[in-house]
Amino acid sequence: MRIYKFGGASVKDANGVKNLITILNTLGSEKTLIVVSAMGKTTNSLELVVKNYFDNKEELQYSINEVFTFHNKILNDLFNDNKHKIFSDVKEILENLRIFLKRNKSPDYSFVYDQVVIFGEILSTKIINSYLIHSNIRCNWLDARTLIKTDSKYRDANLNWEITKNSISNGVNTKLLNITQGFIASDSNNFSTTLGREGSDYTAAIFAYCLNAESVTIWKDVPGVLNADPRVFKKPQLLNKISYTEAIELAFYGASVIHPKTLQPLQKKEIPLYVKSFLNPSGNGTAISRGTKIDPLIPCFIVQRNLNLLKLSSLDFSFIVEDNISDIFQILHENKMKVDLIQNSAISFSVCVYDKYSRLKELLSILKATFKVECTENVSLFTIRHFNENSSDEILKNNKLLLEQRTNETLQLVVS
Repeated sequence: MRIYKFGGASVKDANGVKNLITILNTLGSEKTLIVVSAMGKTTNSLELVVKNYFDNKEELQYSINEVFTFHNKILNDLFNDNKHKIFSDVKEILENLRIFLKRNKSPDYSFVYDQVVIFGEILSTKIINSYLIHSNIRCNWLDARTLIKTDSKYRDANLNWEITKNSISNGVNTKLLNITQGFIASDSNNFSTTLGREGSDYTAAIFAYCLNAESVTIWKDVPGVLNADPRVFKKPQLLNKISYTEAIELAFYGASVIHPKTLQPLQKKEIPLYVKSFLNPSGNGTAISRGTKIDPLIPCFIVQRNLNLLKLSSLDFSFIVEDNISDIFQILHENKMKVDLIQNSAISFSVCVYDKYSRLKELLSILKATFKVECTENVSLFTIRHFNENSSDEILKNNKLLLEQRTNETLQLVVS
């Protein structure tokens, strides 16, 4: 079985959906499972719905209507008959969203977030499934929430592999074309959960592992895995082949083309991962598998924005030792901070963190009770794998260097 994953950019409009059909017609649709993200920027739009639900009730209905208007335009562009059942299905799905927000009693932002943003994937897969059938392609719609089971860590749920393997093995007919949602799952109480932003790649890997798939292909708006983000760096180059290990390293440092959790289940069963362009399906793209470390061997650039650099030092000028570091990490963990870089000296400890849950103010208050704290907000972290002596020139020419760290293969620069 083959697993295809289509991201939001690949199905952002009617032409994108039609292009998906073209790819299936070209490459075949039997024994294939399609994992689809929310269309375009729908997840961002639904995040605004959640924000308005808590902070700006006057704009709530408007933000929901924006989601409907966006999807209704795609429907009108795909279907000649506005009496097609999918039109009423989309209205019903968004009415269910309104009903949830009206009846919800939970003040937990993360819980509400997961119950709301999942509607993006439900909408996209319902629309695409209907258009597949409309195009005379038989397809089986699957609700990922009934197959992928997690704990109740909303917005970043942990997989229950045993239950998930059984559900997918027994719930997917591998002889058919199947379509399901990326990013979403459910907990033991059947409340919706999500696997973290960009978690659709992880969903594809989960299905591949459980179904012993022959391959996973991620269809994107770039030719494959590039050595740099084309939105940030000039003239990025295509990486033809990279190993699982190298890809995991790139993902760990924040390469957005591959989700950090995606590669581990694929590596266990040596299932190759291909990253290809949905604009050029015949292109070779990038192959990720066991073997070649990286081809060609060139510097790879990764940038993470909107981080915070904390420098901690003891109030009495004593050493920062194991006990202090252990306490610091415990505090970071309790405040749900993602650590992207650490560096320590005899009397100081520096850490670069991502404040996903907007808890920086509380974190600083706790740390200041024990340490002298310097905080530089909104910094950028540049990571260069396989760097050479000229790799950092362009970065440092336009930015102020705050911290540098290097190993034999990796150079990291925190800049403002």
